[in-house]
Amino acid sequence: MRNKEERDMGQKAIKGKKIKVLKILLLVLFIIIVVAAIALGIYAYRNMHYDEKPLKRTYNAGYEEKQVTLDDGTVLNYAEGPNNGPALLLIHGQSMEWEDYSRVLPGLAEYYHVYAIDCHGHGESSHDSSKYTGVAMGQDFVWFIENVIGESCVISGHSSGGILAAWIAANAPEDVLGVVLEDPPFFSVEPEEMQNTFVWLESFEIVHNFRNQIDTDDYVVYYMENSYFWGLFGDLRKLTAASTRKYRAQHPGEPLKLWYIPYSWIHGTLYLDDFDTAFAETFYTGAWFEGFDQEETLSTIDCPSVYIKAATLYGKDGVLYAANSDEDAEKVHSLIEGNEMITIKSGHDIHFEHPDEFIQIMVDFLNRIKRNSLISRR
Repeated sequence: MRNKEERDMGQKAIKGKKIKVLKILLLVLFIIIVVAAIALGIYAYRNMHYDEKPLKRTYNAGYEEKQVTLDDGTVLNYAEGPNNGPALLLIHGQSMEWEDYSRVLPGLAEYYHVYAIDCHGHGESSHDSSKYTGVAMGQDFVWFIENVIGESCVISGHSSGGILAAWIAANAPEDVLGVVLEDPPFFSVEPEEMQNTFVWLESFEIVHNFRNQIDTDDYVVYYMENSYFWGLFGDLRKLTAASTRKYRAQHPGEPLKLWYIPYSWIHGTLYLDDFDTAFAETFYTGAWFEGFDQEETLSTIDCPSVYIKAATLYGKDGVLYAANSDEDAEKVHSLIEGNEMITIKSGHDIHFEHPDEFIQIMVDFLNRIKRNSLISRR
């Protein structure tokens, strides 16, 4: 009898332990589910609102959006920051807007008097295709420096904006204190140069085909359905394309944001509703470079300069993913006398992906200009 009682007690104890362990496991599972749900919620919220906080900080830092009209009626839209130092003109890359700099604008405002401009065919600046050449845009930006900024300035341009920055430095040296070239695609951006590059397959060729079809007038939808980049993910392109069509139908005219896609993967579509595809077409045809000699422009620059290059990367299919090959990058560097070259492990939009590093480069560059100014005065 005693042995039976002891066995019963032992079984009850074991059963009790099992129940206790089960409860603990269920509690742990519940906690994991809750944490995962919270993490997923944060991830989704971040993907849907990633651009809002940086822009709010920009305005809180004292930036104001303004416009100026040239004598020929061309409107240039720009944001101006507080006067905390030498003037700095920021020129964004193709299909972007001045807001693309919002992650670095508050930090730069501590050292510079920043002017971030919308290029022709972008944002709220004029969409006049007669101005879609590097020379015409460069001339208007020189006018902007002389009539709006009113003093010599540092210029930093990203991608095609970097090519413009170089043109201004070469053709209006009296207006430029120094130039920062952020991953400009020199020697890989004219039609004959870029047949096997990411930007050709992912942008210019798609734009050209879009402009020669009638199935849809929504470039964002067309891009997501025909993207070279999304095509690398197989069936995922079908999912994102379907999601894009649904989102754009439900949110007409609003920037594309998909909660399950990392925001950095579709950041390039953020400003497409304010982008004139005729601008990209001039790169497909080469018209943007009329009267623009790349080598001559770079070799003419005679001011402090920094060339920031994203690390070179090739796809498995041999496509150049970077703005420049190492060979072309070295050519850019060697053509500019006294140039400093900085290579950073990053995608193309360096100021967006690595804002702290970009700000530090700009601060160091300003200090370099100041030191050179003191030396020249001696």
